[in-house]
Amino acid sequence: MPVTPDLPRTVGALRASGHVQRPVKHEIRDNLLAALREGRDPWPGIVGFDDTVVPQLERALIAGHDLVLLGERGQGKTRLLRSLAGLLDEWAPVIEGSEIGEHPYEPIVPASIRRAAELGDDLPVAWVHRDHRYTEKLATPDTSVADLIGDVDPVKVAEGRSLGDPETIHFGLVPRSHRGIVAINELPDLAERIQVALLNVMEERDIQVRGYTLRLPLDVLLVASANPEDYTNRGRIITPLKDRFGAEVRTHYPLELAPEVELVAQEADLVAEVPRHLLEVVARFTRHLRDSSAVDQGSGVSARFAVAAAETVAAAALRRAALTGEETPYARPVDLESVPAVLRGKIEFASGEEGREDEVLEHLLRRATADTARFALRVVDLDELADAVSTSPVRTGERIPAKDVVAALPQVDALTEIAAKLGASGTEDPGPMASAAELTLEYLFLTRKLAKDESDDGDTVSYG
Repeated sequence: MPVTPDLPRTVGALRASGHVQRPVKHEIRDNLLAALREGRDPWPGIVGFDDTVVPQLERALIAGHDLVLLGERGQGKTRLLRSLAGLLDEWAPVIEGSEIGEHPYEPIVPASIRRAAELGDDLPVAWVHRDHRYTEKLATPDTSVADLIGDVDPVKVAEGRSLGDPETIHFGLVPRSHRGIVAINELPDLAERIQVALLNVMEERDIQVRGYTLRLPLDVLLVASANPEDYTNRGRIITPLKDRFGAEVRTHYPLELAPEVELVAQEADLVAEVPRHLLEVVARFTRHLRDSSAVDQGSGVSARFAVAAAETVAAAALRRAALTGEETPYARPVDLESVPAVLRGKIEFASGEEGREDEVLEHLLRRATADTARFALRVVDLDELADAVSTSPVRTGERIPAKDVVAALPQVDALTEIAAKLGASGTEDPGPMASAAELTLEYLFLTRKLAKDESDDGDTVSYG
């Protein structure tokens, strides 16, 4: 929890400090431009959007537009929206006790206007951290106007106020986000009548509740996310609401392999060490799924799939370490075998592929493994290793400790190059070398330079 610094505590002291009030969109624009001029990254943790999404987003914010991010699931839309909070001032002054966070210079609800008139320069000021000025709502069909805008509060009516009194309103999420950012995820999932309720907020900046209008000069940046398929004339978004957004920014999955690997490494919570070559296999596997005609591309293959796959590989390595007594769990290609079975439910297959799901996943995983090894070992002569294994088979498997795999390897010069290419050099831990050797043996099998047999207990023997 951020600690509130020593800042002015009355509106008189605030004025004396030289504080200048800025609309939230101006505040975001000024802070974004300052970051760009100083060479600071305004979007920490955002990967793969530097030359595509980020420039469009920055132009929209500098223009002061409400905006919507359009993209398939798992493209980082929510992560990007949440990063907007970092462009707000770290601390913002509000009228202490205000229901909607009004600026001390500009009270807008009747109760705050009265207090300001009565107390003058002694009006108390509180400070709100920027993390509390970002509000997020997942749109669901049961979201009501009261949730977003507000409704008449029966308790206040019972206290003697009339129904036409603006002070009877219980404010919803949007007014309570005054001087902040409102993010609505999956915007088209809002019922049409709820979308209509947002029109005035976005254009006239007032709210309408139960037949009367309360004119509040709301100061909010409204941002949203949506699936492109739903955000069309055939989708579930009303045209007037689309017209209110000043910018539509398209997101995408990582265009290159390197950002995909970086994203997996950044987001995955790994319980064991997973070497880069296995993260590359996971990333290539995910990209092959996105290109496959057997997979329903309308639903997308989320980046969360790649993250979950990496976490599954790490979990398999930790389990193996517990079973074999290895001190340091280190992921090996054998751990990839757990990915299709565990994550099959996260993929939607195209019609006509019923019964072939496992076959498709296993085929694409083998392709990803072969592609990774081919790229990493492209300058290494593997014939010597293949010949040696032909006469001295190597046993690997889930229950084979890394030290046993390494001990069974033939002593050939190619292993030194393989270790260097796959990050297994300079360590006494047998895990990295076992992982590198398994990937190489699997590549030799996939390129038909070696054969292999699987025993009843799940072990694999590679031979010529």
